[in-house]
Amino acid sequence: MRLIIIWLVVIFLVYSVINDPEGSADIVRALWDLIWGAITNIGRFFEELFAGSLGR
Repeated sequence: MRLIIIWLVVIFLVYSVINDPEGSADIVRALWDLIWGAITNIGRFFEELFAGSLGR
């Protein structure tokens, strides 16, 4: 069952890229911005956490 779902997702992704490449690129860019923002914010959190603990 899991293999069937994976194949359906892959087929849908290929289908969407072929039919609307610009829209697919926009989605990938938005996801990348979301992931990069999360990584940046996590790094900023730990930077502030360690700077606060060392400053005391």
